[in-house]
Amino acid sequence: MPTRDEQDFEDKRQQIIDGALQVFAGKGFEKATNKDIAVASDIGSPGLIYHYFKDKSDLFQQVLEQRLPLVQLLSHSDELMTKPIEDVLTLFGHTFLRMAENPTSLALFKLVMGEAIRQPHVAEIVNRIGPSRSVAFLTRYLEHQMAAGVLKPMNPNAAARCFAGSFVAYLLTREVFMQPDAQQLSPAVMVETAVKVFLQGTLVSSTDESN
Repeated sequence: MPTRDEQDFEDKRQQIIDGALQVFAGKGFEKATNKDIAVASDIGSPGLIYHYFKDKSDLFQQVLEQRLPLVQLLSHSDELMTKPIEDVLTLFGHTFLRMAENPTSLALFKLVMGEAIRQPHVAEIVNRIGPSRSVAFLTRYLEHQMAAGVLKPMNPNAAARCFAGSFVAYLLTREVFMQPDAQQLSPAVMVETAVKVFLQGTLVSSTDESN
């Protein structure tokens, strides 16, 4: 068990992460200041942040890693490698789209995507934590399923982008472009349909096996 001092340290660290999530979601990475984060975290001095994090980039990275569901799922990616493909793809889709149910996470997603286009260093942080790991996991998992004869042979990296891209497109059309038909489409239906469409085109059938 952690000591009282270690627990107090971690509790304060999580308190700052929660405050930073609110600030980053409201102002984005570039405009967020340590003073803003200190106020939102109720820690008093902005300088106290450096006792728990190296700098704002380190804090931003921790916010993404600990408060975005998909990033948390990817930290357990090895456990998913042997699970059935429909289960894994469905879990990935639902976890990805959980941010649509959380206004703070959704606001962070929209602001950060805009900043990533303008600020290469923000894009690098976000890509390293989220998109790059997501595509790498799906590529590795799909490649494993192809080797096991579950999926048809194809480029696993391209297949991974086809699957993940459907959820990115859904969020953009629903939450950024505010398309009415996308807003009427529930995340659950989107996941179910994306998985079904993907597997219909990629699963090895009994006809394929006999040829």
